[in-house]
Formats: sequence, structure tokens, C-alpha cells
Amino acid sequence: MEEPEDNLDEFREVGKIGSKIREESKRLIMVGESLLDIAETVEGMIAEQGCVPAFPVNISLNDIAAHYTPETGSERELGEKDVVKIDIGVSLNGSIADTAYTVDLSGENEKLVEASERALENAITAIKPGAKIGEIGGVIEETIKGYGFNPISNLTGHKIQTGVLHAGVEIPNVKSNDHYELKAGEIFAVEPFATTGSGYVEDQEQVEIFGLYAPASVRMRQSRKIIEYVINEYGALPFAERWIRKKFPSRLLVSAALKELLESHFIKGYPVLREAGKGLVSQAEHTILITEEGNEVLTK
Repeated sequence: MEEPEDNLDEFREVGKIGSKIREESKRLIMVGESLLDIAETVEGMIAEQGCVPAFPVNISLNDIAAHYTPETGSERELGEKDVVKIDIGVSLNGSIADTAYTVDLSGENEKLVEASERALENAITAIKPGAKIGEIGGVIEETIKGYGFNPISNLTGHKIQTGVLHAGVEIPNVKSNDHYELKAGEIFAVEPFATTGSGYVEDQEQVEIFGLYAPASVRMRQSRKIIEYVINEYGALPFAERWIRKKFPSRLLVSAALKELLESHFIKGYPVLREAGKGLVSQAEHTILITEEGNEVLTK
């Protein structure tokens, strides 16, 4: 049996920092704002708090559900019809907070936004020691379908451990037969996704976020320099290609190095995820500590 995290005070501290940054970041979500400026501003807020990003800030628009972070030189700006999902991860000495919200700039999709928020609230109410994760998924599914939308069945919440963003156990967004029971001391990110579409996401060709996968031998000197930098700076946490380009300005060399590192399986990519039916997507997320009495929302 795994021991509970022994740094709960740090998890509480980073949860408060994540909550503060989430709320402060909302003022940036306006029509005409640059996605790259938003991402870099939020990542700067994280650094100002003495923390590091647990992953690149995700800014996923409309039918893009997750894993998009602006690329170097991106000129994309928020439009008046955009449904904007902001997913923020903060790490403090390995303790991680993961939180997300949705802004509907059109004002036409308030129910879609409310569906994921209410699903999160209802899931939190059901979370306690002994609760089965498949049943938590059922609460999320029932809530979202009650609004007339579909939950995204192949996106899940996830267990968090020190230094590990995705620690093996997942909380589904639909009812399942998974009988894993929540235990006091465990920490989970719970993140319902609601969509007007089919309820399924598909990988796109675009990849802007990467993470370590398995040590391997690589031929290029640039690949070795980049992987050494990644290990020292980010450890096992995901990183953005644009972060690497700031340290290693040669576009061609970075592209060739990332290609070699992917082909050797030293790193893995996190493809941008699009809703299969091209439906609009909303997301809400909190990081939650399971307690003896029930739960404690660390990012509230």
C-alpha cells in the first residue's frame, strides 16, 4: 500500500498559489488578447511565486479540448466567439496543483460552461474515502447529460503524487466498472469536460508539449544538450517546444533534435486533442485531497 504524501502542507500552499493565479489570470481573457502573451504572462506569474509550471499553460479554444499551448511566434488572438479553456499547473518542490476554467467570450454558451462547473461541484460532493472512481465518473456523466451535453469519455482526471502529474489512477468523466476506492491522503485532479459534440477526442498532428519517456541513446550533440537541459530544468514534468527554443534559438537544430528524441522514444509528445464531432468543449478542474472526513479542495 502506498504511503500518503508526507508534504501535505506544501500541497496546500501550492494549491493556494494555483488558485490565486487562476483567478488573476481571468482578467487576461479578453477579445483581441494574444494567446502567446496570455501563456507567457501566466507562466511569469508562476515564476513570481517561486514556483515552476507543472506543464505549459494550456489555452484550448472551441473544439480543441486540451494540450494546446501557443507555439513560438504565434499571432493567434482571442476572438469574440471563442470558448476559452485555461488549464494551469503549478509545482513547488514537487508538490503540484492543477486547475482549469472556461470563459465563453460570446455569452452564447453559458450552459455549456455551467455543465462542466456543476459536474465538478457534484463530483467533489461525492468524493470521500471508499468512494469508487467509476461511480464518481457516473456523477460527472449524469450531471453533464442533464444539461443536454456529452461528457468526453476519453479524457479523465488523474492522481497526483510528488513530482508526478499523472500518477497512474484516473477518474473518468463517465460511469465505469472501475472499483478502485479513494483513500485518505491521496490527491487527485478532477476535470470534467462537457461538449456539444460526440463526447470523444482525437489526436491532431500538431504537438507543442513533450515529456520524458524512457532513456535512450541519441546521436546528435544538440539532442544530448537539449535532453540534459530538459532533465535539469523540468525533470519528469511536461515542457513546451517554445521553452526549448528560448534556450536554443536555432529552429532547425531544435526541430531535428526533437525529432530524434521522439523517434528514439527518449521523449513523448502530447498531441493537441480535438473533439471528434467538432463540438464546443468546456472544462473545469480542481486539485483535491482525500481526507478522513471527506475531501479538501486545495485549489479552491
